[in-house]
Amino acid sequence: MASKVSIRFFDDREVRAIWDDESSKWWFSVVDIVGVLSQSADSRNYWYVLKSRLKRAGSEVLTNCKGFKLMAPDGKRRLADCLDNDGVIFLAKEFPGKKANRFIEWFSYSDETIDGKSKSKAYALFDSSLFDTIEVGTVKGLQQIHGYLFGGLYDFAGQIRTLNIAKSGFQFAMARFLPEILNNIENMPEGTFEEIADKYVEMNVAHPFMEGNGRSTRIWLDLILKKNLKKCVDWSKISKKNYLDAMKNSVTNSTQIKTLLSFALTDKINDREMFMKGVDYSYYYEQEDDITGGDDGE
Repeated sequence: MASKVSIRFFDDREVRAIWDDESSKWWFSVVDIVGVLSQSADSRNYWYVLKSRLKRAGSEVLTNCKGFKLMAPDGKRRLADCLDNDGVIFLAKEFPGKKANRFIEWFSYSDETIDGKSKSKAYALFDSSLFDTIEVGTVKGLQQIHGYLFGGLYDFAGQIRTLNIAKSGFQFAMARFLPEILNNIENMPEGTFEEIADKYVEMNVAHPFMEGNGRSTRIWLDLILKKNLKKCVDWSKISKKNYLDAMKNSVTNSTQIKTLLSFALTDKINDREMFMKGVDYSYYYEQEDDITGGDDGE
């Protein structure tokens, strides 16, 4: 069975993680953590030197260091040193300073938030019985996704909003016009990439839910691409800044978001790890710059 993997983000840098069934906990890439805390151009060599120093000092952190195969930047799985939650905190304390303190605060931030719980549900969606029964490209299908992600977290999960909403001065579709607008979007063609991208952009402008629009609609988009083009988006190829800028501009000009999506298309439509990575990036797009998280983006 495929490994359960995850990517966390600190200061826009990846921290890879993998779930170990035997120990029933997450393990985190040491090289990624060292790279974040040291800002070294060669985090692998930095860890090699630090590891030797810790070994000479008889540090307890090394006794709980395990090797797991993680996906490397070249797309190959390579054995990597990993630490569990306690080990990561211990290691971070080897890097004195405000950044290390902020990292520990970020790392210790509970997943028992609405976003944390919703993200866990998003991971589970791929293996759920609902995944293959979602109506593709319809408003009902989008409601099914939203209801699954936020059921039990928001009392409006899966429900089309009846109130007006705005963000950063932009007014999304007026609530009283939503039924007609959503019906028109549902009937938009989706036979080509251009048509599917247009449909996605229009659904973003509609913003049919009070919260959770971006996370739900990106899954909805991938299902449309999968059904019609046998493609999906490798969201890891689209940076947070580029994505948010493109979606903001798409209200008047969709060229930028179409270009980003087009270059990120992949045929790995049944790859569990690709889906999980998509979830990681999707939720990352919605994070505010501090550890408190925030409102839904585009």
